[in-house]
Amino acid sequence: MTGNAELLNFIYQNSQMGVDTINQLIEIVDDNNFKTRLKSQYQEYKEIHITAREALNEAGCDEKGLSALEKLKTYLMINMQTLTDNSSSHVAEMLIIGSNMGIINAVKNLKRYKNADPKILALMKRLLEFEENNVQQLKEFL
Repeated sequence: MTGNAELLNFIYQNSQMGVDTINQLIEIVDDNNFKTRLKSQYQEYKEIHITAREALNEAGCDEKGLSALEKLKTYLMINMQTLTDNSSSHVAEMLIIGSNMGIINAVKNLKRYKNADPKILALMKRLLEFEENNVQQLKEFL
């Protein structure tokens, strides 16, 4: 697999995690302002996810989504962590931790694949900036 395909698959998987996680959390939180913020984040993750999938398909590569085990593990982890505390503050903290992990991995991948196609690098930077903005926006709900 070329560096371009590896980077696109990272973007695809990261955005899939965002889509799946936020979709689940929207049903759990009660605060309408927080729900609105989550729905906005969901839309951006979804747009990035679709763009990465289309770029992979155009390049003749198969998208490598999250495994069923990863999806199940995340689903159960979210349910466990929100079972006793589904407050906006707690959910925002969970999302900030996830976004920070995404930021770290995005920076590493930008360095690792610095010679990738400029369009793919731009998509990776879009995802990175989005994750950084998520952290800032979620702080108001802590």
